[in-house]
Amino acid sequence: QVQLVESGGGVVQPGGSLRLSCAASRRIGTAYALDWYRQAPGKERELVAGITNGGATNYLDSVKGRFTISRDNAKNTLYLQMNSLKPDDTAVYYCHARWIVNVEGASVDSWGQGTQVTVSS
Repeated sequence: QVQLVESGGGVVQPGGSLRLSCAASRRIGTAYALDWYRQAPGKERELVAGITNGGATNYLDSVKGRFTISRDNAKNTLYLQMNSLKPDDTAVYYCHARWIVNVEGASVDSWGQGTQVTVSS
């Protein structure tokens, strides 16, 4: 099974920055899509940012202009740069990857274990 390992979470003051990393055990250059999700206590998991193998990106409206998703295929690592952090950004952040595994279009998904981001004074 493909392993995804997140890192970079921590505690930061409002207005601060963090960069999350997600290291994959398989080449992310072959992934169909790479995403970051987050889940706050008592809330459903939501898509924060995604990037396709074609380079298209999408963001949750509340993080547009503050977060940037990127990837380094050579390092098999996905990143989420988070700037101007707000208390509402507090959540466990999960990376996700999807691969298309056959010509019929079947896919497999892999999830990281999550990294905690806490934004508080």
